[in-house]
Amino acid sequence: MRVSRRLFLAWWISGLIAFAIVIAMSAPLMVEGVPGGITDHQAAPDGARVDAIQTAWDKAGVLEWARWSMIADLVFIGIYGVGSVLGGLYFRSAGRRALGAISLLAITAGTIFLITDYTETIAQLVQLVSMRGDDALASIASACRPLKVASWVVTFVAIVAGLAFEAISKRRSG
Repeated sequence: MRVSRRLFLAWWISGLIAFAIVIAMSAPLMVEGVPGGITDHQAAPDGARVDAIQTAWDKAGVLEWARWSMIADLVFIGIYGVGSVLGGLYFRSAGRRALGAISLLAITAGTIFLITDYTETIAQLVQLVSMRGDDALASIASACRPLKVASWVVTFVAIVAGLAFEAISKRRSG
């Protein structure tokens, strides 16, 4: 599959913008008893901790904001994850051997990011909508968190490295 640079960059940069929006949206969720806001909910090891977080959000009047933040997170995941996979496909289509490893990293990490972050966020959102912490869902979400963070970092580094390699190659040849 041949992917244009413009298409890949449109998705990937839009994903970075969506990420910034999601981070900004999570700030009001840092309330008393939930200093990490949404990240505390993601890392909650069990249903009791999820209940405590959701109760604190309800008490602080930000429960509806938490729902919208998680919905925004679902949008970000899709845009950034697709952008990362498209970036890998773009680098693969460039046909340079050095970009082969970067391409594989971006595609693999982007796919892992999509799977783990969607799993985590859906598990969170189910608990939030039902207003009931669930040990199994909390465990799933907290187990996915380190994988999604690592895969996000790998996608970011791979895409930046690919773009840097591409820029250096163009400068040398032109």
